[in-house]
Amino acid sequence: MTKKYGYICLLLTILFTLSSFKNDEINLKGNWYFEIDRNDEGITQKWYNKNLADVIKLPGSMAEFLKGDDITLKTKWTGSIYDSSFYFIPRLEKYRQPGNIHIPFWLTPAKHYVGTAWYQKEVNVPANWKGRRILLHLERAHIETRVWINDKEVGLQNSLVAPHIYDLSAFLLPGKQRISIRIDNRITKINVGPDSHSVTDHTQGNWNGIIGKIALESFSPVYIDDVQIYPDIKNRKARVKIILNNSTANEFNGKLSLSAKSFNSPKSDQTKEITNQVAISGADSKIIEIELPFGKGMLTWDEFDPALYHLSVKLNAKGIQSEKKIQFGMREFKIKDNQFLINDIPVFLRGTVHNCEFPLTGYPATTVEAWDKIFKTIKSYGLNHVRFHSWCPPEAAFIAADKGGIYLQPEGPSWPNHGPKIGLGQPIDQFLYDETIRMAKDYGNYASFTMLSAGNEPAGKQVEYLNKFVDFWKAKDSRRVYTGMSVGGSWPVVPNAEYQSRGGVRGLNWNKLPETETDFSAGIAPFKVPFVAHEIGQYCVFPNFEEISKYKGVYRAKNFEMFRQDLADHNMADQAKDFLNASGKLQVLCYKNEIEKMLRTPGYAGFQALGLQDFPGQGTALVGVLDAFFQEKGYVTSQEYKRFCNETVPLLKVPKFIYTNTEIFKAEIALFHSGKSPLQNAVISWTIKNKKGIALSEGNFDPKTYENGNGILVGNLTFPLAEIKEASKLNLEVKVNNTSFVNDWDFWVYPDKNTKITSSVYYTTVLDDKAKDVLQNGGKVFLNASGKVVKGKEVEMHFLPVFWNTSWFKMRPPHVTGMLIQDKSPAFANFPTSFHSDLQWWEIQNRSQVMNLEDFPANFRPLVQPIDTWFMNRRLALIIEAKVGKGKIIVSSADLGPDLENKPAAKQLFISLQQYMNSDTFNPKEDLSFDVLIDIFVSPSKEQFKTFTKDSPDELKPNSNQNKIK
Repeated sequence: MTKKYGYICLLLTILFTLSSFKNDEINLKGNWYFEIDRNDEGITQKWYNKNLADVIKLPGSMAEFLKGDDITLKTKWTGSIYDSSFYFIPRLEKYRQPGNIHIPFWLTPAKHYVGTAWYQKEVNVPANWKGRRILLHLERAHIETRVWINDKEVGLQNSLVAPHIYDLSAFLLPGKQRISIRIDNRITKINVGPDSHSVTDHTQGNWNGIIGKIALESFSPVYIDDVQIYPDIKNRKARVKIILNNSTANEFNGKLSLSAKSFNSPKSDQTKEITNQVAISGADSKIIEIELPFGKGMLTWDEFDPALYHLSVKLNAKGIQSEKKIQFGMREFKIKDNQFLINDIPVFLRGTVHNCEFPLTGYPATTVEAWDKIFKTIKSYGLNHVRFHSWCPPEAAFIAADKGGIYLQPEGPSWPNHGPKIGLGQPIDQFLYDETIRMAKDYGNYASFTMLSAGNEPAGKQVEYLNKFVDFWKAKDSRRVYTGMSVGGSWPVVPNAEYQSRGGVRGLNWNKLPETETDFSAGIAPFKVPFVAHEIGQYCVFPNFEEISKYKGVYRAKNFEMFRQDLADHNMADQAKDFLNASGKLQVLCYKNEIEKMLRTPGYAGFQALGLQDFPGQGTALVGVLDAFFQEKGYVTSQEYKRFCNETVPLLKVPKFIYTNTEIFKAEIALFHSGKSPLQNAVISWTIKNKKGIALSEGNFDPKTYENGNGILVGNLTFPLAEIKEASKLNLEVKVNNTSFVNDWDFWVYPDKNTKITSSVYYTTVLDDKAKDVLQNGGKVFLNASGKVVKGKEVEMHFLPVFWNTSWFKMRPPHVTGMLIQDKSPAFANFPTSFHSDLQWWEIQNRSQVMNLEDFPANFRPLVQPIDTWFMNRRLALIIEAKVGKGKIIVSSADLGPDLENKPAAKQLFISLQQYMNSDTFNPKEDLSFDVLIDIFVSPSKEQFKTFTKDSPDELKPNSNQNKIK
């Protein structure tokens, strides 16, 4: 056995030393020796001098190769939990058992480990590397690295945003050498906050490992250390700042040359080569600034034409050669008053928030191909901007965004609130400066790096700290614009910020009648700089359980599995797909209306939606029209989404969406345009169609040139509704002729007639003895139970769906995410409806009570079924039909009756239900006992929610804007 073990170790050693090699680089990817240092004793025990006992592959993470600990209820996660009810609710006990642990707060990694681990590899250093500069390049390590060469410690680095690069020139000798790397993913030394997306288990996970490029690099001892390019569009030139280093003892004399050439555009451009003679003293460095002129063929970069250049910088002398090739774009991203400008053209930011969702690996992609795919998907939905919430992506993201024409806002890797605070002298204060300096150095030349925030939603002496932070960066680097941190509406304003990325001026005020006339002008009026809406949307959709099979990497969707089984335990497994699609259609409707409201607000500068894709943590926040894999869920396509989210969008201004046929439909047509150039002599046309697609009215507006702007007036239209004799859903479509820009809206028209109760139906507002007698004698009863419900009273339904998710916000209402409607039922023959909540349901649905059908037969299905939060999965109802005794009944917990005023949709639904009850088609499938029915109005729900948690997110804390210092 000992002989066999020795043979295996020898074989592994041979394999490990045969690293990929070329003249100036040794690729270190592949097998590394490995060992977990659970007791943090590796330094004192000199593990850098011993053979580690295990093996792992790099690039990669411990969890990816099943290194670490199994998930238990005692796993020490990196992330806040504001709803601990999972640990106590009896019905979820089976998910707390060993072997069946299902964590609902986020995705579950294959293994979990927070602490120190050691990685070790032996390499053969070529003899011709003697006297050269040798660097160890670790593209992205998580988090702190410490490096030894043989038994000599090289140093320590701690960055979440940039490569860890160690100069090994004084440590590596030709021949066989051992590299030992100790990695610590604890966040105790520099606490960025456990919910920061750079470290948290809510998103990428707090992994331990190294990803991306891992290599030894050999360079000339006299070398180009750094190159930064500062475009000057107006004067057709770039200022190039170059740092040269001489690590030898001798003076260096040589030639520096630079030139730029375009590489990705139909048109090509190339500058003349500029040369300079340079002299650098021994063991010294020199900063050189050179102006690089461009000719008349200079190409500029923007979202429409992302033309790029490669700058070639060469340093040459006898026996010395150093060269750098840098990708950059000639662009200027500036601010004028309350507008962003790209090369002096106004630009509106249509953004999404990227939270480091990488469910297959648990760490961010480091290839350009992977980021190309992400950005192409984002752009296909009409977006041009990405904010990276409390993290900074690897270099590949900037390369891909440059090529795709995407404006990026990376952030300092911190949410300094749930733990650390800024401005108090904690390590985070200096760390955010250090990290953003690293970001500017490594990624500052990329054209897409247009904006910078210090992080997300801070606490502490934030205004003082962030004012200084913004001032520092404004003075240091003019290539982008700066804000303090991205914050919600209750956070204090940072006056020195060049733009505001904040909440407070967003959302849909649909406690009042849905309309499209109002905008956000009053909310943004106090701000004299660009206002970018922070984390708009957050409209939830029911889980897509078909997504579970996609989790074939380091994560498993145990949260989805638990929600799916819980839905089955509540006898609704067969409705999961319908819940997804019904809630999804409402979600898209909400995003459409909120985005359009911003597009029609003059002076609004942009938005950062949360998000285009789902957020897998914080209780499972299913707020995206795409899943965490950036793939469609099936209820909206990118082309459909782009109708209301694009560089040019037709807009509608109407006071309401529900009309009677005694009214005239009056609308103002407006236009949003954020293009490369004005829309010249554009003709905008409109068509009103019925459900059969027959045009009832149409027209167009005179040709006009439209400059960039929000809510630009196009014209007005009118359409008399007197000819609409039956309840109808109509559609208004507006398009910019001879372009792909088109948008549309549904509106509803109902006959204006009185509501009467037919003698064959007993209408009542209480389930009284008379109702019981009618049912026992084979009669028909309509029960308007509005305001009478007890079983389900705790469930609060708004028209708008669940915000973010009910777990993170401790069951703050609303609790319902849309409704599933049996639209094919003859009950709706005279009330046009789809299978999901639409705007004609607002006056019926919003703030109505729901009924909890927990004691109903397992297969009972309501006519109208509110979709509960997936943390509870209660079977709810708004309208039910059933056989009771010898009779038949319809029960509505929405206010439906004969005496409705100024509620045309509710009135029409009541008429439709009455007509249904008087027809031969009124034949409910299910039988109910009178006792089960009356219990809805007598007994509270058996399942009640309790958080068991005292702490809460900032949004729920009194005076959260004060962020009191403890």
